[in-house]
Amino acid sequence: MSIKKNLLYNGLLTTSSLLFPLLTYPYISRVLGVSNIGICNFVDSVINYFLLFSMMGIALTGIRETARNRDNQDKLNRAFSSLFFLNTVFTLMSMIALFIVVMLVPKLWENRELMYIGAFKLLFNLFLIEWFFRGIEKFKYITLTTLIIKTVYVVLVFGLVKEASDYNVYYGLTVGVVVISSVFNWFYRRKFVKLKYKYVQVRGYVRPFFNYGLYGLLTSMYTSFNVVYLGFTSGEIEVGYYSTATKVYGILIALFSAFTAVMLPRMSSLVSDKNSHEIKRLIDVSFEILVIFCLPIMIIAEFYAPQIVLLLTGPGYEGAITPMRILIPLLL
Repeated sequence: MSIKKNLLYNGLLTTSSLLFPLLTYPYISRVLGVSNIGICNFVDSVINYFLLFSMMGIALTGIRETARNRDNQDKLNRAFSSLFFLNTVFTLMSMIALFIVVMLVPKLWENRELMYIGAFKLLFNLFLIEWFFRGIEKFKYITLTTLIIKTVYVVLVFGLVKEASDYNVYYGLTVGVVVISSVFNWFYRRKFVKLKYKYVQVRGYVRPFFNYGLYGLLTSMYTSFNVVYLGFTSGEIEVGYYSTATKVYGILIALFSAFTAVMLPRMSSLVSDKNSHEIKRLIDVSFEILVIFCLPIMIIAEFYAPQIVLLLTGPGYEGAITPMRILIPLLL
């Protein structure tokens, strides 16, 4: 499939990841309240740290190795089996550590019901294997599956979350997106690759697995650890307000990531083929596209941050948005 089509599908996927939260978040904020949203976000942030350890560098390493070996079925089977074995070991270690930490830390024990729900996210993320489908450039499948599952999720949120005490239902539905996606992906991958433990040879994958993983853990210290820190040092209300604000940041990062996610498998394949001319051409094109898109996004985010926040908070809060409150700053 061409890069243009991959970029189109991944752009659609990114757009949906922005649109669906905008559809549900004002409703969830009004029904659950900032405190219960803070509880869900705090628990999810803790689960995501265990998830980071379980995944380590599987995302980047998996995409790279899958793209390199996708034209050789035997090598693809060996790479997939080896990487999945590593991922399985670290996921089991993370699951054990999670249950121990929940029992030992009072703050987590108070929210043990949500933590146990989040454990399903940690476990089933092992079978999500999006890194594999990105490596073989099945962006159409990823996009269509995600759109269908998230559409069902939105319907269930509006149908099942009716009062503040339903925050566990809301978090269960959020985790359910990962669970259902994992089931679909795991069965669909059988069309492209076989999992056999006789193929497992982890020696060549351990170093990049750890290198990329440590980089991801260190990066998360300034991108998501603040939510966990707030949960332990302050409270659910502070976490709720802060999490709402960081959604804007997440939206902007997602727009950038949509392009890089498409380019990574194609560049890995070209590096494997030693096609330096095409690599240079794609780097030049990538830089131009990113500059064209990133500069306007940076400017808009800097000068119209108050209007963006008002759009996200919705009409149910103090300082509700009105057409004039948006138009006047834009005209000035």
